[in-house]
Amino acid sequence: MSVRSIRPFEPVVKDAAENFHGMQVVYLCWDKHLMFYAPIAKMLPPTLTFGQLIDAEITPAYSRHPDFAKIDWSAVQWSKDGEAFTPALDKSLRENGITHKTAIHFNTPGLNGINGSGF
Repeated sequence: MSVRSIRPFEPVVKDAAENFHGMQVVYLCWDKHLMFYAPIAKMLPPTLTFGQLIDAEITPAYSRHPDFAKIDWSAVQWSKDGEAFTPALDKSLRENGITHKTAIHFNTPGLNGINGSGF
């Protein structure tokens, strides 16, 4: 969006990475499971491993869904900011290329929500 101002204007980006004291915001979304209608925003350390992300963040956030226990984690399809990727579970978020405001989506083949409804 362009801005026209009558005097010098320095935009202030309040949600810039440097304002999070070493943490970063990461968005998580389980596709085809709209019981969770929007991505979840988490503030995470970039040193967190991807395996810890699953155990400590994704599991508590989504485990109440009846499909969650059926997830075959070896078959999960991951995307990062719209691009498919294969995370290394033992590597940090930083090493997996996950930065401030990255959106991580995961798709679970064969699981399409309650009775296939996408919910």
